[in-house]
Amino acid sequence: MANTILHKAADRGHADFGWLNSYHSFSFGHYYNPGKMGFGLLRVLNDDVVRGGTGFGKHPHDNMEIISIPLEGDLQHQDSIGNVATIRQGDIQVMSAGTGVQHSEHNKNHDQEVKFLQIWIYPNKMNVAPRYDQKPIDQGQNELKQILSPNPDSEGVWVYQDAWMHWGNFEEGAGTDYSFHKTGNGVYAFVLEGAFEVEGQQLERRDALGVWETDKLTLKATAPGSRILLIEVPMEMNP
Repeated sequence: MANTILHKAADRGHADFGWLNSYHSFSFGHYYNPGKMGFGLLRVLNDDVVRGGTGFGKHPHDNMEIISIPLEGDLQHQDSIGNVATIRQGDIQVMSAGTGVQHSEHNKNHDQEVKFLQIWIYPNKMNVAPRYDQKPIDQGQNELKQILSPNPDSEGVWVYQDAWMHWGNFEEGAGTDYSFHKTGNGVYAFVLEGAFEVEGQQLERRDALGVWETDKLTLKATAPGSRILLIEVPMEMNP
């Protein structure tokens, strides 16, 4: 029988700095919960809202796979390896920090907020050369679309980890089964909009369910216009 852990939206950490309003699924910054240090090798899932014309100044990262997914608005990215780009709603961005990189992220627009997910996954290769990529997300209807994998030749962006991410928009009553890609992995199912039943557990907007020690899960939308993100990661550090 699968193991599960339920994380309700209201139980997330929260920080409001005026220019940034952020909800943390796991311990981050000033929010510390020893029971929420991550889910397997998924270390960070932040749900960020950045006020118009503001953003994160240049700051360093190393040895982490950093993924950004804008949900609304435009996010301006600049980094120390020469990339200047705008990521928009419908895009996914990945940065392998590797030996070290500095980057900044700003709301490109002054008259609207930018809302985005910031996700960190531990890599399986240390001290790689930093790299950057971004691609549009395939907006499937009533099915899951792969947006991230370990394979550069597969759909979506890729990371240095046996991790996969899938994204799906579902009408009320529609659903599907998800088969895990690798034995020993777990899946963190995060409801972006609407509501879902995942493995028999009812989830509302921004609720999450971690599922592991199984090889598949079943999900069904229980509200109109529902959207879900599945993050599959190893549950233990790579040998």
